[in-house]
Amino acid sequence: MMCAAEAGRGGGRVLVVDHARAAGEKIRISGGGRCNFTNMHAEPGNFLSQNPHFAKSALSRYTQWDFLDLVGRHGIDWHEKTLGQLFCDGSAKEIIAMLRAEMDAVGADLWLETSVEGVSREGNGFRVALRRGDSRHDVSCRNLVVATGGKSIPKMGATGLGYALAEQFGLPLVPTRAALVPLTFSDATLPRLKALAGLSVDATVETAGTRFREGLLFTHRGLSGPSVLQISSYWTEGQDVVVDLSPDTDLGAHLRQLRAQAGRQAVATALASVLPKRLAQDVADRAAPRGNLADQSDAEIDRITAHAHAWCLRPAGTEGYRTAEVTLGGVDTAALSSRTMEARDVRGLYFIGEVVDVTGWLGGFNFQWAWSSGWAAGQAIAAG
Repeated sequence: MMCAAEAGRGGGRVLVVDHARAAGEKIRISGGGRCNFTNMHAEPGNFLSQNPHFAKSALSRYTQWDFLDLVGRHGIDWHEKTLGQLFCDGSAKEIIAMLRAEMDAVGADLWLETSVEGVSREGNGFRVALRRGDSRHDVSCRNLVVATGGKSIPKMGATGLGYALAEQFGLPLVPTRAALVPLTFSDATLPRLKALAGLSVDATVETAGTRFREGLLFTHRGLSGPSVLQISSYWTEGQDVVVDLSPDTDLGAHLRQLRAQAGRQAVATALASVLPKRLAQDVADRAAPRGNLADQSDAEIDRITAHAHAWCLRPAGTEGYRTAEVTLGGVDTAALSSRTMEARDVRGLYFIGEVVDVTGWLGGFNFQWAWSSGWAAGQAIAAG
């Protein structure tokens, strides 16, 4: 929709095809129905790609401030949450209505509940076979934009169509996997995590030199929450994740102070002065200290607190595309122009958004990439 609104400014006819019953369904469900539509701090460093420089052009030419200006022109009220995340005061449907209005302003058409049955090269353009209800339509176009998203949230109709089209026209793919997704654990670890299900704490989660600090949620399947979703994009099978359950408090110093003041209490009780009671008991059970707090040496206190400050866990996997917010990997950026998103070797073929090997952090970054890459392609088509 973003691309269509921009492409239509060039005066040509524009058609958006969507197999869903309503446009912008992923927008509608995002942010608890209020759409975390961008982030105040969006910049190229918030994105993963085999080529970390690829996103710079589009992100610098259509920024979060440009999108905010569009939101303001449509009278949509918004607010900022933690870490620069911007949400609608009202409903995510306002963002969809805004994009539809921008399309309408340039006469762009939208066909819903329409499936793509085939794409072929036709002269200097393309022929697209469409199925709309009981009718089949062959549409010819000079420019074809693939904005199909990734494989995440298949219950909403996500498919691998975009990747299949890329391969059909000879574009390489970076292997895909679920990202911004909860982590799961083996039978050996899972019972301990299940016993903590429902607890949420502010935590630091680290893997392979990358660290995030946000909320961590214990679930019946393993670990979730913003910090875990963030780190899942960097985690690979066989790697450990290291969790600091108390990043603001030096538990070692705290326990030493309590040892001098109230040494007869149990270690779990002392830990519960900082951590939730169930979590404090879990840390104590893992450390298995002998005696009360007064019985612990400095070295033993350091060993106990390491179970909270540097809890080392090895995930068995993730919950996969079913619950993933985005797909990591996709169309190799080496095959695309970073300025226009056009395939270097197939004139008139564009790939934008999540289908491309550019994946943002949690917090509105992936929507910003959608707006920026869509705008870039639309601009190129309008100028065509």
